[in-house]
Amino acid sequence: MKKIKNYFLQGLLYLLPIGLTAYIIYGVFNFANNLLREVLEKFLHVDIPGLGIVLIFFFLVLIGIIGKSFIAKPIKGLFHQFLEKTPLLKLIYTALNDLFSAFVGEERKFDKPVIVLVNPISNLEKLGFLTEQDLSKLDEKDKVAVYFPHSYNFSGELFIVPKNQVRPIDIDPAVVMKFIVSGGVSSIYDNK
Repeated sequence: MKKIKNYFLQGLLYLLPIGLTAYIIYGVFNFANNLLREVLEKFLHVDIPGLGIVLIFFFLVLIGIIGKSFIAKPIKGLFHQFLEKTPLLKLIYTALNDLFSAFVGEERKFDKPVIVLVNPISNLEKLGFLTEQDLSKLDEKDKVAVYFPHSYNFSGELFIVPKNQVRPIDIDPAVVMKFIVSGGVSSIYDNK
């Protein structure tokens, strides 16, 4: 009976990550596809699975092209004037904009993985990401800002640490993030 229990748990261990990943992809696919399904059926009288996702993809590409063109500058200016008049909306928008641009885009912040000596007595070190090297506005010329993501969570902490306790590491930032978020369970040696 113990062997059957172990085989059962081993089977779960193999299938659960695959099943959850497939379920999340399926859920996102259905959500995105259902956003436009009724509109497409009403106007085009057609029901093609996945067409909604294709249209959303091309819509986002079009928005990206417009956002990089000269047309977007006056629109961005008007939007920023509007934000200046609504402080709460400005706070929410800028926080979300900074968060998303930290992961993607030209101003990515989580692209410099580091090891930080947190406790010199016990030689305790922590993995994180160097997000800002110039803290002169905080009157901290010999310190840097390092973000430490939490394991099994989408949160973290920002520490201001002495520069001499921060050591860059030459590992793909995505692998380091996966390693930290998984609590060290994910391998840091490969890109599985």
